[in-house]
Amino acid sequence: MSRMTVNERPVEFDLDPRMPLLYALREAMNLTGTKACGGGGAQCNGACMVLVDGVALRSCAITLAEAEGRLITTIEGLSRDRSHPVQQAMVAQQAIQCGYCTPGIVISIAALLQRNSAPTREDIDQAVPNICRCGVYPRLVKVVEQAARVAQRQERVSAAPAPGISPEDAAKAVPALRVPEGE
Repeated sequence: MSRMTVNERPVEFDLDPRMPLLYALREAMNLTGTKACGGGGAQCNGACMVLVDGVALRSCAITLAEAEGRLITTIEGLSRDRSHPVQQAMVAQQAIQCGYCTPGIVISIAALLQRNSAPTREDIDQAVPNICRCGVYPRLVKVVEQAARVAQRQERVSAAPAPGISPEDAAKAVPALRVPEGE
């Protein structure tokens, strides 16, 4: 029995512990946003990226045994209402073509911005190993820049409420910046 947390929910898989995490997510949990990448063993296009303890990793190259006890976030768990700054920037910058690689790219960029709020072009190139056959690469730098600005604004709003206003009241005043609990 492999146990882990997927999208903030504890799960148990009664599957072969050698099975790639990708197939458990897609087949056992019906989380099909994580795409089957075709390569396996990390020889893929990165469409299968998930966050494992906050790090973007190819789910085709991680077994259930290796995922034991870890925190897994798929594209479905990144933002239930597609309000994550990276998702919004991908749409705004028209960086989605066929869409197949999009979930993996979004996960890679989200992980990058989590650890580096002002990445350089070199940081972006290193952190986003995804292959996009449609060629959205020129737009990805703009996606990262826009998402970083939005995330920084959200952090400032949530971290510094106006004097005399409680953090709870500040959160109520800006409902679009928080994810509803229990969803």
